[in-house]
Amino acid sequence: MVFQTWIAFFIASWAISLSPGAGALAAMTSGLAHGLTRSYWTILGLQIGVLLQVAVVGVGLGAVLAASQLAFEIVKWSGVAYLVYLGIRQWRVSASIESHGLSGASTPPMTRASDLVLRGFLVNSSNPKATLFMLAVLPQFIDAARSLLTQYSILTATMIGVDLVVMSGYAGFSAKVLRLLREPRHVRRLNRAFGALFITAAALLAGFRRGA
Repeated sequence: MVFQTWIAFFIASWAISLSPGAGALAAMTSGLAHGLTRSYWTILGLQIGVLLQVAVVGVGLGAVLAASQLAFEIVKWSGVAYLVYLGIRQWRVSASIESHGLSGASTPPMTRASDLVLRGFLVNSSNPKATLFMLAVLPQFIDAARSLLTQYSILTATMIGVDLVVMSGYAGFSAKVLRLLREPRHVRRLNRAFGALFITAAALLAGFRRGA
């Protein structure tokens, strides 16, 4: 892979990661609820989801997803259902400061790392729009005359490296914002705002068509 091609993809990766989406919401709500350090488990899950999407595109299954209406609809509506579930769950989160671990008076039950990883993984892996986007974008940076494995490895490492930085920024921002909150009503509004955004993301995914 020539350096100019990699630079172009590097810039594209920043644009993709910085674009608000379900992954960014997952990172921010994780930072809101668990703080930056534990949010890295959610971010790890998001990157495993990215790996799966690249693998799907790399072995040609992305083309099957693009061609099969049934496969596309199954994945899409699974993603919609999961985003709605996350939205409802976030909307109903307790508004007390103690429930977010900001008070020494009580310690909230610790969410298992495996649960956080799974949540991040499901957010990215159940989004066929992202898979089709990669199917359309990744091949443009691939030189068929060179090693495909090497090129896909470089592109994947670049995308994940950028996304780790961006998602950590989103999670860290939410964790800092939460520490500024002192009133339960402020926490409640923030939780409901994130819940509404998850449901909005679900609605946008529900309206997505393969030809869009």
